Amino acid sequence: MLNVSDWMTPNPITIDENSSVIEAIHLMKEKDIRRLPVTGNGKFCGLITDRMLKEYTPSKATSLDTWEVHYILSKTPVKEAMNSKPFTVRPDTWLTNAAQLIHDNKLYGLCVTDQDDNLVGILTTTNIMEALITICNSQSNCNQ
Repeated sequence: MLNVSDWMTPNPITIDENSSVIEAIHLMKEKDIRRLPVTGNGKFCGLITDRMLKEYTPSKATSLDTWEVHYILSKTPVKEAMNSKPFTVRPDTWLTNAAQLIHDNKLYGLCVTDQDDNLVGILTTTNIMEALITICNSQSNCNQ
């Protein structure tokens, strides 16, 4: 129970690189998620997060009205706003190594890929907290 594969979310929801930024925003709200792995031609090619989208969209102080902002975001493909080289780990990576990678790089999650770089899951800070809670609850010395 100490590998990434034991705690990751398998088969995460993804979005195509040619989908619009507005589609990504709506999908993330609908599914109540904060990160979306991006695929191109069925292959994993990047990551878009709610923070990236907030940084990419115009601020409320813009002179654009709501419809203009919506139009721009509906015409902007995800590939223009995504991180094309997100941090990744393999399913057999030790959970502590993945947690260290997240900590050292101030991340909120990692994409999990197999040896052929196919996306197989996503590991979030929430997944790591669930592991910590479970592991500590199974050991009596953590419950003091």
